[in-house]
Amino acid sequence: MCARAQKPQVSAAAVAQADLAGRTQSLNNLFDEIWQEMLRQSPLEASREGETRFDAALPDYSVAAYNERMAQDAEFVTKLAEIDTAGMAEEEIVSRDVMIHELVQAQEASQFKPWEMPVTATSGLPAELPRLAAEMQFTSAEDYEAYTSRLDKVPEAFGQITDDILLGIEAKRVPPKSTLEALLAEINAMLAMKPEESAFAAPLREFPASIAAADQANLRQEVLTAIAKQVYPAYRRFAKFLEAVYIPAGRTEEGAWALPNGDAYYAFLVKEETTTDLTAAQIHQFGESWVSRDDAAEVTMAKKLGYPTAAALRAAMAADARLHPTSGAQLVQAYRTDLEQMSAKLPELFTAAPRMTVGVKAMPAWMEAERGEAYFEPDAQGGTLYVNTSKLAERSLADVESKVYEEALPGEGFQMYVAREQKALPAFRRRMRIPAFTEGWGLYAEQLGQDAGFFQDPYAEVARLEYDEQASAGLVVDTGIHAEHWTRQQGMDYYRAHTGMSDGEIAQAVDRMIAEPGAALAAKTGELEMLGMRAAAQKTMGARFDLRRFDEEIIGPGALPLGMLSDQVAAWMESQGSGVRAAQ
Repeated sequence: MCARAQKPQVSAAAVAQADLAGRTQSLNNLFDEIWQEMLRQSPLEASREGETRFDAALPDYSVAAYNERMAQDAEFVTKLAEIDTAGMAEEEIVSRDVMIHELVQAQEASQFKPWEMPVTATSGLPAELPRLAAEMQFTSAEDYEAYTSRLDKVPEAFGQITDDILLGIEAKRVPPKSTLEALLAEINAMLAMKPEESAFAAPLREFPASIAAADQANLRQEVLTAIAKQVYPAYRRFAKFLEAVYIPAGRTEEGAWALPNGDAYYAFLVKEETTTDLTAAQIHQFGESWVSRDDAAEVTMAKKLGYPTAAALRAAMAADARLHPTSGAQLVQAYRTDLEQMSAKLPELFTAAPRMTVGVKAMPAWMEAERGEAYFEPDAQGGTLYVNTSKLAERSLADVESKVYEEALPGEGFQMYVAREQKALPAFRRRMRIPAFTEGWGLYAEQLGQDAGFFQDPYAEVARLEYDEQASAGLVVDTGIHAEHWTRQQGMDYYRAHTGMSDGEIAQAVDRMIAEPGAALAAKTGELEMLGMRAAAQKTMGARFDLRRFDEEIIGPGALPLGMLSDQVAAWMESQGSGVRAAQ
């Protein structure tokens, strides 16, 4: 008889390893499925991220589509929870938790029916669409053709948001009249422009050299026709709807408390924007304490420079011609100089600073009215810092350092680039923006400017203190309006009493808070949490504390909710031998 062939023995360890590999692959496949669905559902955001597959699409703003997304997201949460993460790498577990956090947060938001208030003066389709073209890449004829197809869909999208608004009016979920009046003014200003002068025509102002002249002419005509025949008529109809229906239905109280279930709604927004369990009352209180601290610091600096009060110092700076640029070129060069100086210092702040390319350009003239002093636009190599060169008499050279560090290096632009370079992370982690983290890092980066030995000019230090005071005041005013029943005037008075902002800047800031409750809370809350983690690490680690390692621990894995970030820093401290967990 022939002996039977023996089956190879498989060890329990090998079986376990294969099981772990299979579960890990399932988790990563699910991450990719969810991310691709997010891009499909949010084609405008996809375009901003350089995902050109969806450049011809607009979101589906219908209630039916919203409900479908919520049902699908609930299924994703269930699938994520069902995957056993035992034995997986810590980063994979964190990625699972971050994705669940984002999906569950969207589920919680649904109880407040966000589709019923789909527009403000700064957000929603009417306000966002004109800005989109400047945030996209146009490198081929196909890009222009997709853009034309997107513009052709604008009337349908406006029809959907109008239907949503009518549901909101019926449910008495409406924005303040002032917000809607500001949106109408913006739309009318846009419609006063010729199509070729509008923001929608931005891609036509400079074609890639790879597109032949004859093709350029055809593409130009197609885009302009879409603007004139589809986009402008849709905006005109919506403007009439605003004037005749929506503005009359708008509420007269500015605060979110005036909405149905308004207190609960604002409490959710506070949690969403800060990713903490802090209440509006707690934020209001520590905002006031930071304003008092900033007030004292500004008075100290004023007296150091020979002025009796902070107001006297601000007035002197406003009148000092040496602190104001005489040309746009001078202002752009000031940004470029500070950017280059910080770039050279990055190795002192990070052990492996990425080689990112950051350019500096003046903003296009048509964009200046909508933007602040400077903003960063990322790209594959790094990005560009755009400088507002309008109203030069109101621009201060003393502000440049703070804006460079906050917006570009080592601030938000740097953080976004570092995250995108983490190829081991899932795509959604590399692209995720969590305001409390991203904007908080931007403010924290001004501290890194001090660590690198900058802010030597006392007027630049005054400007840094002023920006800090404005952020601190934002905590007080936002919670004041939406939780403490403050009026718009009370908010403006508070800014006027504690900052050097102009009346126009104050009105703009307060109106933005009225339109977007809670948004002003993210940056300062994130910065204070990061500074708190840093102080705890310095205290417990002593001589072992390495600022470069700490900062890399903060931004290396991309944006995280602040609670998860605190846990990560605590684990890092323990791994460094401190034996003490970070303060929560």
